[in-house]
Amino acid sequence: MSFIHPDFMLKNKTARALYHDYAEGLPIIDYHCHLSPKAIAEDHRFRNATELFLGGDHYKWRLMRSNGVDEALITGDADDLDKWKAFAATLQLAIGNPLYHWTHLELSRYFGVDELLTPESAEAIYEQVNACLQKDEYSVRGLILRSNVETICTTDAPGDTLEYHAALRDFPVQVLPAFRPALDKVDASIVKDLDFFHERGCRLSDHAVDDLSEKTVETLIFLGKEYAKRGWVMQLHLGALRNTNTPKFRALGADCGCDIASDMQLAEGLVKILDGLEKENALPKTIVYNLNPKDNYTLAILIGSYQKGPTPGKLQLGSGWWFCDQRDGMEAQMRALANEGMLARFVGMLTDSRSFVSYTRHEYFRRLLCNLLGAWVEDGEFPDDRKTLEKIVKGVCYQNAKDYFAF
Repeated sequence: MSFIHPDFMLKNKTARALYHDYAEGLPIIDYHCHLSPKAIAEDHRFRNATELFLGGDHYKWRLMRSNGVDEALITGDADDLDKWKAFAATLQLAIGNPLYHWTHLELSRYFGVDELLTPESAEAIYEQVNACLQKDEYSVRGLILRSNVETICTTDAPGDTLEYHAALRDFPVQVLPAFRPALDKVDASIVKDLDFFHERGCRLSDHAVDDLSEKTVETLIFLGKEYAKRGWVMQLHLGALRNTNTPKFRALGADCGCDIASDMQLAEGLVKILDGLEKENALPKTIVYNLNPKDNYTLAILIGSYQKGPTPGKLQLGSGWWFCDQRDGMEAQMRALANEGMLARFVGMLTDSRSFVSYTRHEYFRRLLCNLLGAWVEDGEFPDDRKTLEKIVKGVCYQNAKDYFAF
């Protein structure tokens, strides 16, 4: 049996039925990612497997550094095949790391490669992937279409012309902007940018909240009111400590794999934001994401104070993010949400990725969700009511996001 087989990570009969009957074929709404709209509009073609799999992927860069790989073979000017071989040698030893699963899912789903990536198989797999990349259906748009994606929300700064989004109006997949201002640059003039984004289909904002100072709280209350006026969803990504390796930052810039989860305290500052908006009846739909798993229960409990009809799950505990978007992190997030709120109203997974083959993370998430639900059923903790289970699975995997964002 191949490592990636039909029942991969589905450990009981109920889990297998839930996944194959209800989750497997659903479209993907990828409401938060870092894909390049320019690359989609220009239908970029990847020169080889190294560019596709390793280009800009700081998850893989961190892993390779941990394996003692020289930086020239990671972000440097070494030969692309040599970089691929260095990654293969690293991956072979990555027991327990999500990259082992993600990479083999990507190789299997997009390229029909079911052989394990090892130093011995690396060159042959490299050539097989490269041969596929020469075909039209393996361009950026081709990869998106192969992934059963319905909607993509990119991450875009105020002042962006959004010309590439406009160029994609006839593309079968909806590609929309999401508004991400630098919080220290916000002033009243940003309203013009909000109107411009709204006219072009934007319905989400996103914020990297690395501190909860008085100024940050004031800024997010101001922005939250503007989002509520427009019916937008506000996303708050909380708890990153960025660019911790100064020499690496100077050499490679941001997003080079040297950000970490901080131990910042979230509850008091976040309450000031949400309560400040609620007091003025101006709290928009909001998704909060924590980078440190210590905050799962804090946030799962906190959002319950601001839930309000008629919107189911108006406030959301975001999917396991960044360092938490692996099996343990995603399961912990779902368990916390189930214990303190309503998992059935969860808007589900997102890629948060720069990679055009990372849509398999939605498959990974759906398998974990069905496995968790299946275990609860088979342990006698929830009835084997397939009509209800179908509604829950389809909701979390697709329908909740479709209803919540209303693109």
